[in-house]
Amino acid sequence: MTEWKEYKLGDLLQVNQKSIAKDFPFTKIEYLDTGSITLGKIDGFQIFNLADAPSRAKRLLTNNDIIYSTVRPIQRHYGIIKNPNPNIVVSTGFAVLSCDVHVTDPYFIYYFLTQDDVVNYLDSVAEGSTSAYPSLTPDVITDIDILLPELPEQRTIASILSSLDDKIDLLHRQNKTLEALAETLFRQWFIEEAEESWEECSLFDAMEIVGGGTPKTEIIEYWNGEINWMSGKDISSNHKQFILSTEKKITEEGLKNSSAKVLPKYASVVSARGTVGKICLLSIPMAFSQTNYGILPRIKESFFFTYLLLSYSIEELQSASYGSVFDTITTNTFKEHKISIPKETEIIEFEEKVSPLFHKMNSNTNQIHTLTQLQDTLLPKLMSGEVRVK
Repeated sequence: MTEWKEYKLGDLLQVNQKSIAKDFPFTKIEYLDTGSITLGKIDGFQIFNLADAPSRAKRLLTNNDIIYSTVRPIQRHYGIIKNPNPNIVVSTGFAVLSCDVHVTDPYFIYYFLTQDDVVNYLDSVAEGSTSAYPSLTPDVITDIDILLPELPEQRTIASILSSLDDKIDLLHRQNKTLEALAETLFRQWFIEEAEESWEECSLFDAMEIVGGGTPKTEIIEYWNGEINWMSGKDISSNHKQFILSTEKKITEEGLKNSSAKVLPKYASVVSARGTVGKICLLSIPMAFSQTNYGILPRIKESFFFTYLLLSYSIEELQSASYGSVFDTITTNTFKEHKISIPKETEIIEFEEKVSPLFHKMNSNTNQIHTLTQLQDTLLPKLMSGEVRVK
């Protein structure tokens, strides 16, 4: 195998400054802002009449352009755009990078730029800038050094990493489909076909609500243990998904000496302060902070019915408040919301019907975790040449 050569990124790509001009032929645009793409995944485009578009909606794309946020926090707001529609416009908060395809593979450069050390470096440069808003200029990116193999090896490396991305993306999309199917079944059984004879009760009475707690942060013996401990951030980042791991962990001693409690597998958790109304399901037993509520079923083992009831009820409460976000969810929030509940036998029957959907979602979540760990391990090794491919 040939040795890798060192370049500046600026030797391999150019910053695409192509912007909307007077001869732009479209009256409507699909707009992508920096907060609408994370880890290469696009949440969605905003549609604007060109005359009403934000002033930062200017930058045009070509095929396989890399877009990379230059506004701190960078927070992994980047992606690569394949075959963009001609009316797609991205924010000037992105650096748009066009690669010289005769020398380098755009996906190889993209994966190089997504490494933690590169992201953290660019984030630190933005943080240290003297502008009114922390940011960086594209020349900071183009000045980065890169080791580059021959083009065929670049393509092979990019293909390996891309295949992992594709598999992870497929599993995420499959989980969204399964979640949507479960929600549809819930609405059909308990909303559209609700019977007048069903008992009316409060949401508080339909589920068991458990408070959380936080061990004292100054006592080091309480932290870095084996028990996953959920903060609001963990729940928000896993909204309407299974949560498999948390940023922080506590010890048995920390659990015993605080009001924290461990919820069982398949219990639900809802964020009650901060970014409120975010919910997730537990893939394994976990503890949680006092800014959240743990949710357990009143009817034995009806974890998924309870989760769907919680999810549907939060949507209803938010709709009743004209889309505003709660400042805080309290037990009174649950007590004031009235629902109709069928007989226990019908809930158990429904639980049996939807359980396979959630078990598949949980299995997919575990696969995503395994593939992500594999990708995180391979990425720096492939990019540095520590692991070589033919």
